[in-house]
Amino acid sequence: MNRGAEPAGTARTGAPIRPAGATAAAGRARRVKLTVSRVDPWSAMKMSFLISVALGIAGVVMVAVLWMILSGMGVFSEVNRLVGTVFNDTQNPFDIMDFLGFGRVLSLSIVIGVIDVILLTALSTLGAFLYNICSALVGGLQLTLTDD
Repeated sequence: MNRGAEPAGTARTGAPIRPAGATAAAGRARRVKLTVSRVDPWSAMKMSFLISVALGIAGVVMVAVLWMILSGMGVFSEVNRLVGTVFNDTQNPFDIMDFLGFGRVLSLSIVIGVIDVILLTALSTLGAFLYNICSALVGGLQLTLTDD
């Protein structure tokens, strides 16, 4: 029999190879107890940066879609009409678009998204450092994983 023709993870006899020390019976879940003793701050920073950028982009898109929906439903014109009837000021008419125009709202959401990226990245990196300090004191986070 040619060695290259054997499926990966099988012995020459065709039986699956079991890792050393694996004595779990067939059909029974194997439990492994692991401890997370250290989190690399650099990898935590990279992951949190990417996740916060994705959340920032999603937030800007959400704000743009929400503004378009509200504008399409006529909410802004209705607010203008309501405020106009309450104040009844003909010399200085109220226009909500002076405050909530699409460009202004989108610019503000982009600024909030950039601040969100900076803060989440810094806080998660600081959290990794704090976890490593606490883990050195108490031994880390213990997890029990099962093999189904």
